[in-house]
Amino acid sequence: MSHVFEPTTWGLMFTRSRKWRLSLDSDTQEIHLLLEGERYRVHLGSSDEPVLVHPGILWSALTLRMDGLAPTRVDGLPAGQVRVLQKAIVDGKAAAQRVARQKEFNAVYAQISAWVSGLIRGGDSMRARTGWVPMEDQLEMLKSRPKVALSTDALLSHVRDPANRASLPGDPRTLKSILKFDDDQWLSFCRICNVGGLDDEKNWPRELFDHIESKPLTPDQIRAVMCFENRMLVVASAGSGKTSTMVAKAVYAVHREIVTPDRILLLAFNAKAAEELGARSETAFKRVGRPDVTVEAKTFHSLGLSIIGKATGRKPTVPDWAVDAAAGMRKLVALVDGLKDRSTEFRTRWDLFRVVFGRDLPKPGAASAADGWNKDGVGYVRTIRGERVRSHEERLICDWLFYNGVNYEYERRYEFDTATAEHRQYVPDFYYPDIDVYHEHLALNAAGQPPAEFAGYLDGVAWKRAEHERRGTRLIETTSHQLRTRSLDDVLGKQLTALGIALDPNPDRPIPDGGFPPMESEKLVALVRIFMTHAKSNCLSIDALLRRLNSEGGDRFIHRHKMFLEIAAPVLRAWDDALAAEDGIDFEDMLNQAAAHLEAGRYESPYHLLMADEFQDASRVRARLCRALVNRRGRFFFAVGDDWQSINRFAGSDISVMTGFAGWFGYSEVLKLEQTFRCPQELCDISSGFIGKNPNQMKKKVRSETPAFGPVLRAFQVDSRGEIKDAIDAYLAQLHREMVEGAVPLGKDGKVTVFVLGRYNADNYYVPDNWRGRYGRFITLSFTSMHRSKGAEADYVVLPAMLTRAFPSTRVDDPVLDMAMPTGDKYPLSEERRLFYVALTRARRGVTMFTVKGESSSFLDELVRDKAVKVEATGGDLVEEERCPACGTGVIVSREGRYGLFEACSAYPRCEYKPRRAAKTARTRQSAI
Repeated sequence: MSHVFEPTTWGLMFTRSRKWRLSLDSDTQEIHLLLEGERYRVHLGSSDEPVLVHPGILWSALTLRMDGLAPTRVDGLPAGQVRVLQKAIVDGKAAAQRVARQKEFNAVYAQISAWVSGLIRGGDSMRARTGWVPMEDQLEMLKSRPKVALSTDALLSHVRDPANRASLPGDPRTLKSILKFDDDQWLSFCRICNVGGLDDEKNWPRELFDHIESKPLTPDQIRAVMCFENRMLVVASAGSGKTSTMVAKAVYAVHREIVTPDRILLLAFNAKAAEELGARSETAFKRVGRPDVTVEAKTFHSLGLSIIGKATGRKPTVPDWAVDAAAGMRKLVALVDGLKDRSTEFRTRWDLFRVVFGRDLPKPGAASAADGWNKDGVGYVRTIRGERVRSHEERLICDWLFYNGVNYEYERRYEFDTATAEHRQYVPDFYYPDIDVYHEHLALNAAGQPPAEFAGYLDGVAWKRAEHERRGTRLIETTSHQLRTRSLDDVLGKQLTALGIALDPNPDRPIPDGGFPPMESEKLVALVRIFMTHAKSNCLSIDALLRRLNSEGGDRFIHRHKMFLEIAAPVLRAWDDALAAEDGIDFEDMLNQAAAHLEAGRYESPYHLLMADEFQDASRVRARLCRALVNRRGRFFFAVGDDWQSINRFAGSDISVMTGFAGWFGYSEVLKLEQTFRCPQELCDISSGFIGKNPNQMKKKVRSETPAFGPVLRAFQVDSRGEIKDAIDAYLAQLHREMVEGAVPLGKDGKVTVFVLGRYNADNYYVPDNWRGRYGRFITLSFTSMHRSKGAEADYVVLPAMLTRAFPSTRVDDPVLDMAMPTGDKYPLSEERRLFYVALTRARRGVTMFTVKGESSSFLDELVRDKAVKVEATGGDLVEEERCPACGTGVIVSREGRYGLFEACSAYPRCEYKPRRAAKTARTRQSAI
């Protein structure tokens, strides 16, 4: 449709204008001008004012701006046509703008649509090749997003405008979905496609997965094998086939040509495990018809040594004493002895820490761990000299006084009578008879305030001070804050010296009978060794630790930590000097140096697929090495572990490496192996329920199809520890008899296997003598420690010493180790709980526990409370006991005393608790006599 405008004949005559004719084409949004036979045109969108109107009374003039023509004035347009022209120009310009916007929209949409299509094609292509689009490739593909002139909001607004509906290049709903296709939607789309492809069994190469191992892979294992995210953590269950999954992933990677065999590395924690991985993978490749293929399997340390050699051109030596734990301890003892011989200062610090500061203080306000309980159930702490004191802070002062040869009396009655109808006689904490001075140790923090629960404490302090002032007796004071943050030589020693006492430090002063023995030197050496392992694993220097301690405040026992660093520093230097003397290196330095070479680019890792077994036992330096090995595009790290079986913290493992996997390695896929091939379901439920009480454990729901043969968990109680061996012998005799009679099915080789698992190697004592001669026809029995049993399995497991103060071990890690370690799992006895879980889950059929009357393990008590097991006497009767309310470990038993029968705790003499009813019964019987 066109509009035509031209002057009338009278208009040309009266205005003397040149002859012209103007037309507006609404289809092309162009203005055409015919001027004295010459043609010109201009697009309405190319100029803001192509036609400028000069209204007149009869005729109006126009100024025209045309392409190829200078602004030209024409006249003679009838005044009545002006509004029509102006409207036509406005409408034309609006139409031109719409067309321009549509062209711009179409161009931008074409770019975005092509980008989205390219993304999807690229993802589909990669998924067809590997079965998975890793996150790093997803993010890399996003970088190709075109930069466009219009915002997403503007583009969507254009689609929503009804006026544009007819000119859109497609269905509005489709357009909107493409225009909204942002980073989040791309990642979500990839996630859906990845997981969908992984879960679709039609994509599973069943023929391959049915023959890699002796048994077909489970769906859990198949998903872990086929998922090829760059960083993967597989959280496994006990007996769920971790090794099978690793081997299968290597075969699958080669089969799909994701990674070539020479670019695959399997990492294990010891040589035996590395050999098994290598052998299993070799067998697996033969099973699938690839006998020519081998993949490399190494220990972390052999890999680290190799990296150092290639990066520096010189492979260092690893001395035997830096490898063997026992030899390392002997070497460290010799180094410490040498330091003591050469330095009186070191010897003094060593002995002072060992004798006086060997035991830590509980945190302010926390209950003291009791050494025993009196007959009323009140706990006490024992000193080196044998006193029963009320707190560990008082114990520390007593031990310091003993070490320095100071004559003191603990809680001697005040020399003046202060008892009233409301208050007992005043008993100061300490008295020094040689100088006639009293000493009060006050539970006050840096602000001079007591714990919140100490109601009226400050009033008591004021009364004591006033009483000494009124009576003219001399009083010195120390506070909790002083004790925890400063040297006792400074806090107390200076006061006593000024009052006339000569300090005589002597670590070899004879210990009275009944005294609490100080820490042995060998035990302190072992503590330093563990500390060194963690400090090196975490790349922490002594100076850095000291700086951190000096910057920290509060009422923690900072002084003890500083004292420990003062003795650990020279020992660590001596250790490193001994290594240097042999041009040697230890395991921790080996891994740190290897990681440093990788991080600095002095060595390029040849491995594209790195798989690490038993990752729950990884230390921070192992995690650092793994991260450095795969810190390139296109590298894959696959870690397999079970945090429920993390039991090697003493050797430097850090469970947070696994539980905080993403923090170490970035975006990662976490899958689970929850089907076990070992324990019956009932035993899985019991063991999972026990370990799952720790909220810091990763969640799993273990399932099993293994059939049960009889009870999966039993517990027997005997009267004394000396009867345990005979009870186990009777258990084996019964098992053997049932096998002879056919009541118990035989194993694969016509026998059943039995593990006797001890918390300590000394528990080997409980293995019955000559068991092989009597039961060897049908039973294969072996003893091992719970720690060494990880990874092994047997038909039946015997736990011979479920005893208090034996298992769980209540000895907590010394707090000084926390300086060299990250914040760990603070759940009570968490590592011992995991060790118990390991012991329970070694059994294919059942677990039998043995305990002693009045000495039951707290773990066994917990299982009884949870109704997971009932304790039986060896005769078959159920055992019911009343636990001691004071110590919580012994039970209330009847005893014969000088006045007849009475009730008391079975843990006597450590616990002297007697129920009130016992005293009443004894008095009644005495009066009757």
